[in-house]
Amino acid sequence: MRRKTDLTWSDVTPKSLWLSRRGLLAGAGGLALGAGALAGPAAARIEAAKSPLSTDEAPNSFEDITTYNNFYEFGTDKGDPAANAAALTTDPWAIEIGGMVDRPGTYDLADVVKGQPIEERIYRFRCVEAWSMVVPWIGFSLSGLLNRVGVQSGARYVAFETLVRPEEMPGQTRPILDWPYREGLRLDEAMHPLTILATGLYGEEMPKQNGAPIRLVVPWKYGFKSIKSIVKISLVADQPQTTWNMLQPSEYGFYSNVNPQVDHPRWSQASERRIGAGIFAGRQDTLMFNGYADQVASLYAGQDLAKDF
Repeated sequence: MRRKTDLTWSDVTPKSLWLSRRGLLAGAGGLALGAGALAGPAAARIEAAKSPLSTDEAPNSFEDITTYNNFYEFGTDKGDPAANAAALTTDPWAIEIGGMVDRPGTYDLADVVKGQPIEERIYRFRCVEAWSMVVPWIGFSLSGLLNRVGVQSGARYVAFETLVRPEEMPGQTRPILDWPYREGLRLDEAMHPLTILATGLYGEEMPKQNGAPIRLVVPWKYGFKSIKSIVKISLVADQPQTTWNMLQPSEYGFYSNVNPQVDHPRWSQASERRIGAGIFAGRQDTLMFNGYADQVASLYAGQDLAKDF
């Protein structure tokens, strides 16, 4: 992967879009997590460090990222999340962390973020539907949180769940999916430096339609693996059930790594359409592991990726 270590928001977007952005949920200091909910307000603003893991590709516009996405809790059309997410209450917010951890409990979001090194991560994003974007996330490594709660030796997977609140998430009033939305990673995937919990994008708190206030981002996997609006994280011994795999296992595998050699049963994954590129731009080749093969291919040494898709 090509890298660039000195990108800032002013480098990748017009000045009018990045000036005067609101502060992010984050923390300073080294307060350790303890059992149960911990008190303490989040800082109003923080500095997000530049990351050598950022791609040097130009990000999509803020409009592209916030108006074209999948978040079925708000509807199935690409514009439904932006149209319907305003009613979602994101403050207060807490995350239940349990299973095979040393310090289980329900933690206020400010305490989850407190003390974590916050970075800007400009990542490629590839949807299973064969469209793609580049997104400037703000977040921190998931491994930092897991290390703080203490992963027990028998844990092999990390399971996640999204909020269930049909009075604020109109898509949940219909049986589109089996609510709550569930996702999961193998522990080594979850602990990889590329895997982050994101609390914002473009220097701004995470928009509700993009998974506010906190979501997973796993850039070498199809986008549906990057679960939004997380309220539960569990460390478990056995592979957890995941929403799309439960719905149609022949189409949506547990791993769902971006792989141009393994087609979806109903369409090719060999190429993709870049959102915002224009009607004459054409398609571009899909990269193995979405271009992150140098960093993550070793995780799957010895696996048959056509079988473990």
